[in-house]
Amino acid sequence: MSNKREFITLLGGAAAGWPLAVFAQQSAMPVIGFLRSTTAADAVHLLGTFRQGLSELGFVEGQNVAIEYRWGAYQTDQLPALAADLVRRQVAVIVATDLQATLEFKATTTRIPIVFIIGNDPVRSGVVTSLNRPEGNVTGVSFVNADLGTKRLGLLHEVVPNVATIAVLVDANNPESETVIMRDAQEGARAFGWEIVVAKVASERDFDHAFATFVQQKVGALLVTGGPFFNGRRRRIAALAIRHGVPAIYAVREYVEAGGLMSYGTSQTDAYRHAGAYVGRILKGAKPAELPVLLPTKFELVINLATAKALGLDIPATLLARADEVIE
Repeated sequence: MSNKREFITLLGGAAAGWPLAVFAQQSAMPVIGFLRSTTAADAVHLLGTFRQGLSELGFVEGQNVAIEYRWGAYQTDQLPALAADLVRRQVAVIVATDLQATLEFKATTTRIPIVFIIGNDPVRSGVVTSLNRPEGNVTGVSFVNADLGTKRLGLLHEVVPNVATIAVLVDANNPESETVIMRDAQEGARAFGWEIVVAKVASERDFDHAFATFVQQKVGALLVTGGPFFNGRRRRIAALAIRHGVPAIYAVREYVEAGGLMSYGTSQTDAYRHAGAYVGRILKGAKPAELPVLLPTKFELVINLATAKALGLDIPATLLARADEVIE
């Protein structure tokens, strides 16, 4: 693996939740509630940069701050119960790392500060009323991956310029993102004169049918949308794309690590570092309403050359030169 731009590799395991009794013995140590819909193993690199953001404000886990972790393991129906548990524990600050969890917390507490890290437009999604003045007890970081469809299609066009039909794989469980993504994808497809085939996937059994449809429709490339349901099945999606010979682009780098061709999106590690710093500022006395919602400033393109070879593709040298990371 080689990196074309400087980045920091952060080490850090995903600690299990510590018993509340331990925290009670250390009353001076604030407790952060952290909820994510993935597994702990899939968040190690993100936790590293979150802790880095905390440390920038003088907080080190286990020394002067504790973190209660809750993992949804890609079972989104478990999020309400996990959210309610953290609220009951009266943590000092809550960190919510997807839209559903954020809305669950917002509906449950108006007292505990909430810092979100989401890939949705927080105003459009009803999380805050204003980016500059979020009001109430909620603020955070939005990496708005949903609004980058046109850019991703442009990158696909550089790799497979002669295709006539593209496909969009949509998570039917995420209607808000579906609307935004389809608007963006249709705009991009018109720019390149492409026809669009849309496949909505709501359950595990829908994936094989979707890719069979792509073959029947002679799809030449694929845009895969994001979200917890798809992210938890990224290895299967990437394998299906290779098996059916469909070049695909994804929202986050984890798909490329799992065998996907390429991804383009906001740097999530950067977003988590900023969120950690916001939590640190709140622990020092800042109010969420005083902290404007942060929008992305760093984007990353990741390419998997082994997958390109398996698909019989030659990635243009100009595209490789622009990549932030190339997996060989």
